[in-house]
Amino acid sequence: MARLGANSANAANFASSACTYERITVKLVIASDHAGFPLKEEVRAHLAAAGHEVVDLGAYKYESEDDYPDFAEKVGEAVKAGVAPRGIVICGSGVGVCIAANKIPGVRAGICHDTYSAHQGVEHDDMNVLVLGARIIGSALAFEVADNFVAAKFQAQEGRFERRFKKVQAIEAKYRR
Repeated sequence: MARLGANSANAANFASSACTYERITVKLVIASDHAGFPLKEEVRAHLAAAGHEVVDLGAYKYESEDDYPDFAEKVGEAVKAGVAPRGIVICGSGVGVCIAANKIPGVRAGICHDTYSAHQGVEHDDMNVLVLGARIIGSALAFEVADNFVAAKFQAQEGRFERRFKKVQAIEAKYRR
């Protein structure tokens, strides 16, 4: 599958191979704290305009006193419960929401500020929550990162990725309370 917008060479490759690109729509949950709120609104609108079903779990307005763990938990719980197979969570740096989301069993959140990590995290590691830092990444790149995350599929048929994924699950099970 052609990668979306990774660089100008890939963009040209994508344009020339558009007939082989499988357009998919995905249901996603999305949330952010105050620091991520403006970027969340832009990413949400971008994904909705592309035809994806985007369930907004907040923040619904800028509130400087809100706390990032609350929104990471909302996205993680929704993914775990099957509300959507994937989620996006945004805070200032991405670090806080990533730490919080990864506390929820079954959540595999990764900070991605480049297109390669966004698709590779899904393809190799079955990442199901994309984390963005609004103070790190601009909206144009955030759109490309989100597009790559949405378009990617876990490569379970690759034995090494499935083997590694099972090892990660075993670690999670070992330390689950």
